[in-house]
Amino acid sequence: MRALLSPESSSLYFTSINIVSRDPNPCRSRTSLYFLKRDGGCRLIRRKPRSTAVKAVLDSATIEELGLKESDMRNPAISSTYRRSMLPKPNQTVLEAQARICTGPTQTRPLSEEQAFKVLDTILRSVRGELKDEEQVSKAQIGAFFAGMTIRANSFPEETQWSEGERRAMNLFWPLLLRALPPDVIFIADPEGSIMGLGNSVGPQFIGNGTTEMRLVGALREILAGGHLGYEEVQGVLKDVLPLKFEDGKSTGVSESLLSAFLIGQRMNRETDRKLKAYCLAFDDELGPAPVADVSSLTHYGEPYDGNTRFFRSTLFVAAVRSCYGESSLLHGVEWMPPKGGVTEEQMLNFMGANTNLSLHQAKELIEDEEVGFAYISQHEARPSLYSLIGLREHIKKRPPLATTEKVQQFIRAKGKESIVAGFYHEGYEEPLLMLMKRRGVHSGLVVKGEEGALSMTTRLRSASTSKGFPVNYCSGFRSVGTETACKEDGVSHQSFRLEVNAMDYDFEPTDTPRTDRSSWVWLLCMAKKGQHTIASF
Repeated sequence: MRALLSPESSSLYFTSINIVSRDPNPCRSRTSLYFLKRDGGCRLIRRKPRSTAVKAVLDSATIEELGLKESDMRNPAISSTYRRSMLPKPNQTVLEAQARICTGPTQTRPLSEEQAFKVLDTILRSVRGELKDEEQVSKAQIGAFFAGMTIRANSFPEETQWSEGERRAMNLFWPLLLRALPPDVIFIADPEGSIMGLGNSVGPQFIGNGTTEMRLVGALREILAGGHLGYEEVQGVLKDVLPLKFEDGKSTGVSESLLSAFLIGQRMNRETDRKLKAYCLAFDDELGPAPVADVSSLTHYGEPYDGNTRFFRSTLFVAAVRSCYGESSLLHGVEWMPPKGGVTEEQMLNFMGANTNLSLHQAKELIEDEEVGFAYISQHEARPSLYSLIGLREHIKKRPPLATTEKVQQFIRAKGKESIVAGFYHEGYEEPLLMLMKRRGVHSGLVVKGEEGALSMTTRLRSASTSKGFPVNYCSGFRSVGTETACKEDGVSHQSFRLEVNAMDYDFEPTDTPRTDRSSWVWLLCMAKKGQHTIASF
């Protein structure tokens, strides 16, 4: 497959990943996948059983024979190679602290006195200009950190509020920080002038610069107090501030400190249904109405956008196989996304030389094409406003509400029935995801607790030590009942279901799931041998 990364194959269309046969009875004909070039040439990838293990890295002789250059290839086993180099990296000391404190009321882990001293000293030296390059603490990091501290002080239970060590460190550093921090950060750290006990008047009087920031500051006063915003309030702020615009690496819009505090604060206060609906639907009309594909059914797959780091993601190949049976599928995602920064479908497609910059209308044509039947949409093309947040999301460390809602998108509609399938990991997100699917008006919805919260299930047996929470392979969903369409928002009857999929019930032998962090994740991709590229039998 690495041959597809050659300069000649960089022009390959994903539109041209053709299923030679979409016969409902594919056993009648051999199924092959063609990667067609713009110049009319093609590379044939033929399904063929293979029993031997596949090496993830081609040897130098094979690379030379295929005409590849080492410099032209990115290592598909190292997802970080897909991170955009122009994105400034966050300060690691503060990022580690954010991972501990910028999370939920029960998950937060207070800092020790030593850790708090180190973090506050790092922030102070950074705002004074004493740290350079990657050692600098970004405005987004500072905003997220102090938002976490403020929300904990105002609304978290006693065990996850400030530790004695954090309080001693803050008492020492706050007088110094007060003279060095900009007004927007002082507002985030002490919005009412009551947390630090020094009679701070900056926070209570701060209103922001311009009408957009004023609206954002008003919303933040509620968030920093532990409160929740309504549907219209969240949508209004998002549409005001996005897309983020940058010049010379600096934002030309609202304060990054304020925006990062807004995003992480809403996550820390827990997502309400109103909040999630606002994030899910805010930019549906960004590029106009969604194209409508003339197909009898369409399945939307919503994998976690930040990818996998431990287990293989199979959805891309599932979509290809389903297309052989006349079932249309739409996948969507990004090339690289924090905080996990794992392997994504877009990386795999790029690795195979596919075009991942399709417009919505090009993807619609693919779905309608009887020789294709599935497509991939990049957030970069479909939702530029949300895509502009990737750099900021890396600097707030924890997943914002967008990490939940971006999985339930409907970039293309269908004339026939529609279904949405989404992965989840943390218990409590299955019902909100199903709620969003119903809000989308689809005929059926399914959430799957797959490996790493993705859609790939396991054949291993449930561990006897699993005492709480849903096991891997847990599924929950709904389907519309009756002949009436589910496209109406109200008055639709749904049949709900829950089950735990046991591989043995489907005649699969129990096995441990291969770990891609201990072996190659590209065992299914790298079927390259002397120019003949083979995908293993699905």
